[in-house]
Amino acid sequence: MSKIFLDDPNLGELEKEYLIKAVDSNFISTIGPFVTKFEDKFAEYIGADKAVSTQSGTAAIHMALYQLGVADDDEVIVPAITFIATINPILFVRAKPVIIDVDPLTWNIDPREIKKAISKKTKAIILVHLYGSVCNIEEIIKLARENNLSVIEDATESLGAIYKNRQTGTFGDFGCFSFNGNKLITTGGGGMIISNDQRKIEHIKFLVNQARDASRGYYHPELGFNYRMTNLEAALGLAQLTRIKDFLKKKVRFRKIYQEKLKNLPGIEFQQTSDNTIGSWWLTCIKDCSEHVNINNLMNNLKEKDVLSRRIFMPVCKMPYLKKFTKPCPNAFDIYNRSICLPSSTLNDEKTINRAALIIQEILRNRGKK
Repeated sequence: MSKIFLDDPNLGELEKEYLIKAVDSNFISTIGPFVTKFEDKFAEYIGADKAVSTQSGTAAIHMALYQLGVADDDEVIVPAITFIATINPILFVRAKPVIIDVDPLTWNIDPREIKKAISKKTKAIILVHLYGSVCNIEEIIKLARENNLSVIEDATESLGAIYKNRQTGTFGDFGCFSFNGNKLITTGGGGMIISNDQRKIEHIKFLVNQARDASRGYYHPELGFNYRMTNLEAALGLAQLTRIKDFLKKKVRFRKIYQEKLKNLPGIEFQQTSDNTIGSWWLTCIKDCSEHVNINNLMNNLKEKDVLSRRIFMPVCKMPYLKKFTKPCPNAFDIYNRSICLPSSTLNDEKTINRAALIIQEILRNRGKK
């Protein structure tokens, strides 16, 4: 039987071809034609004026905060369920994260909790489109404007997701993306930051290159960062970008298969997305609302059948160094204790996902039985 892949990258002959071109050009580091090509093609795909490549999604978020002037003792509102890379850059700039609860249906940052968390020290909101679901963007942007706050979209998991006919990442002051090995498209590691503010994004392009003024040799007029993407990574990303439509079709189809097979099981809910949106579903996730829920047992039972799964992100409230920044987050903990990510890699085909869904269906039907 075919292996069932959880979130493995989908690489093939096209990626090899592009990488060989990069090697043959002898441009393998941070200078090379693929970097600019990837940035331009990505901006075109997303619908942004300009994109700047970085070494990671973390670096992109760091640069967004730094460019916005977020600094000592400023507060940045963030959701409790996200990868830790959303939170750490806030501390890099010596600001304070304000960690709030999430919506129980979408698992994304809750605008009602944002409203309660805004203070005189609040400088920005980072909204995270978790697992390819889409936040309530309109409500969040409205709150930000009313309170003169900046908005950073952490779209590291939502490449290809749509809100009112626009791509996620294009609504905030900056949109940040990740090309880690398990993302929809990958550069191995790497990220991208986008904006329609030409001045700010050009300054970020300058900053990620050690803030070097090449016209004056090795002259650096301000503090910079070594956050550049390599030509090899960009070559891989450019090849992957040409395949993104097929990848997205698979992600959406896989979610529909899971929904069809699991819809009649009592207590099973799928992570939802906000109104007027089309999720990209980097990972399809389910929540077991039954009284017999035991996520670790469920994952072990699935593993015995060669179906790999993964816990969703542990609420960042649990991290020892972040507890002092946390508001009560009951929804986040309920979701964490009841939810898993299902096999969603585009290396799978529909037949394989159908098989995985039937195995999951059988195990869930038998939960709680002696």
